[in-house]
Amino acid sequence: MRPIKNQSLAQLLMQVRFTPENKREAVLDSAEELFAMIDKAKDYPFDFVYFRITGIQPRGQEVEQLIKGEELLDEMRIFIARLSSRLARPVVEETEKVHTVEELAEMFGVATKTIRRWQKRGLMGRKYLFDGGTKRVGFLQSRVDEFVKGNPGLIERAKSFRIMTPAERRKIIKRAGKLAGGASLSRYQVIERIASETGRSHETIRYLLLDYENAHPEKAIFKKPAGVIDGAQAAEIYRLYGQGCAVKELMKRFNRSKSSIYRIVNRRRARVLLSRKIEFVASDEFLEERAAKQILGTLLTDIVPGTHENIEPFKAASTSLPEYLQLVKNAPVLNREREVRLFRRYNYVKYLACIKRAGIKPAEVSSARLGEIERCLAEGDEIKRMIIEANLRLVVGIARRHTFGGANLSDLVSEGNLSLMRAVEKFDYSRGFRFSTYASWSIAKDYARKIPAEAARRDRTAAASLAKIQQDLQAQDAADFAAMERARQGLAQVLRDELDEREQYVILNRFGPVGLPIKRKTKSLQQIGKDLGLSRERVRQLELVALQKLRQSLSPEEFELLTS
Repeated sequence: MRPIKNQSLAQLLMQVRFTPENKREAVLDSAEELFAMIDKAKDYPFDFVYFRITGIQPRGQEVEQLIKGEELLDEMRIFIARLSSRLARPVVEETEKVHTVEELAEMFGVATKTIRRWQKRGLMGRKYLFDGGTKRVGFLQSRVDEFVKGNPGLIERAKSFRIMTPAERRKIIKRAGKLAGGASLSRYQVIERIASETGRSHETIRYLLLDYENAHPEKAIFKKPAGVIDGAQAAEIYRLYGQGCAVKELMKRFNRSKSSIYRIVNRRRARVLLSRKIEFVASDEFLEERAAKQILGTLLTDIVPGTHENIEPFKAASTSLPEYLQLVKNAPVLNREREVRLFRRYNYVKYLACIKRAGIKPAEVSSARLGEIERCLAEGDEIKRMIIEANLRLVVGIARRHTFGGANLSDLVSEGNLSLMRAVEKFDYSRGFRFSTYASWSIAKDYARKIPAEAARRDRTAAASLAKIQQDLQAQDAADFAAMERARQGLAQVLRDELDEREQYVILNRFGPVGLPIKRKTKSLQQIGKDLGLSRERVRQLELVALQKLRQSLSPEEFELLTS
């Protein structure tokens, strides 16, 4: 199955992957509901798509991104298929009949290819585990009934389908030759006219004529097409190529040369790459002459052995823990050296992608250059996945400590995973900090904004989930707490060394206890002024002076921890 091309949806799928199973089930249900309401003739803002799938308003969208309805339908099919594949359960667990593609084809008396086309029209399927543990697409009886009810004309046309006789084939081929003999009709127009005359579909006529021309190349009905291919056909070629359709098949299907197919595909690939936002943390190391050899000279599996394994073994493992916690338990551990090497490589491959992408023109770029850029970005995505998986334990550990007041544990884990992903993008490995420290600050800062709104929401299953996590992650929790405590003590020491007593009083009372992102007691400038016998303006001046001193003494991360 091809990857999701829309980067925002691909990022959302990655985000959902690192959430507990019950959250993924809810996202899958919402994604199917969204799929059912998409109109391919309309455009949809990504904010709307994100909200309908997750129930959360996205943050950080600077420019409104619109997705064409037809493209969104195609992408959502892949999204749902990939997500349901992660959640595939045995068909015997369903309370209603689950049909395979072949069973539906037999039920309606159509080809399996027709069922595939119906999927694009809205027939919703999920991945299930059938007999023998085989994972295949299945269709609930209720989903089939909904599709039949909503598409009566489509079903009737399928039922009225009849096998074409040899005499009909000869008649259609003869008619096509006669129509194509004139100079006024294109291949598409000829096929459309014959489809209208015979009551057959455009695709049926097209495949019949293609099969005939392939079998009788000396009796070709149509001349090779001339001129530039239209946009709709170019988009279809690129879509099929992305789904794994062979170039030879595309040449036959669209009656184009190999060079034409590659030219069309490369132009589309180039446009996709040019539209993608690529950010990286720059380093002087990238400019060194031997940078490529030093940074890329080692395989990823040598840096973190075992991290290329598919997630499925985690799901198949015999354990009473939920899949998400099993993923957390089996996540690789990154020491400082491995962490630095991964982040250096992560930012370097994105730097290379930016360098290689600079100045490319869709009409002239080579397939080799596009391949280099795509491989760099693909490796970057793989490294990001490895880093995220290695730090899932950190998210759960921090989320545990913020479940006071009945805060929903699953929501906290999901929010923490979002913060973790953003932290991976922003972390500067060259500063010498451990990523776990930086990520802890980022997650705690986001929780400080999130928890007040979530505290009123209670989750009845949170207590049971928390108990399981406490048993399995106690050691990591102690390590995380120790790291945060060391950071807190370090900040307190800087305040004592750099500020006088009045400045310390102002900072501690304006921003609360050092390093604690929740339930912080703060005072206004006027209240502090009364305590010190100073005017409000004088207190403001002291605050600015103190912050300036601290900005020069602290790292950006420490300064953010203090003032967040």
